[in-house]
Amino acid sequence: MTTNTVPEHYRHSVIAHVMVDGAHAAIDFYSRAFGAEELFRIDGPEGRVVHAEVGIEGSVFMLGDAEGPLFGAPTALGGATVGLHVFVADVDALTRRAVAAGAELLQPPADQFHGDRTAMLRDPFGHVWVFLTHLEDLTPEEITRRASGLFTEE
Repeated sequence: MTTNTVPEHYRHSVIAHVMVDGAHAAIDFYSRAFGAEELFRIDGPEGRVVHAEVGIEGSVFMLGDAEGPLFGAPTALGGATVGLHVFVADVDALTRRAVAAGAELLQPPADQFHGDRTAMLRDPFGHVWVFLTHLEDLTPEEITRRASGLFTEE
């Protein structure tokens, strides 16, 4: 049985626009750690990134230097308010690469009840990333059944 590594219903999701202190350094880190590719960038005054678009295995996110009262970087706020989920072909290989590049491993790769193998990492800019490789197609009912089994094992 062949399974797509990115489930179709996640293929066109909300696009994150992450704010960081040091967007140039973040783009470089994402390239080394996650194999990201810079797709587009608008530089502003004083070397700041006004807007950039970056891809990781076909998933695109936007980023820029945090400015003003509306957006702050996780490092300035004392923590991330969003986890960034990205489906990739090989979560184990990406995790090894990311840790070698300086990402903090929060949860090592492991098969999960929802049919994905996942790992959780924090980048040096304070963002939490959840990388997933899809292993099996499950109905919402099967995921709920498996999840309820987790709570009864405690």
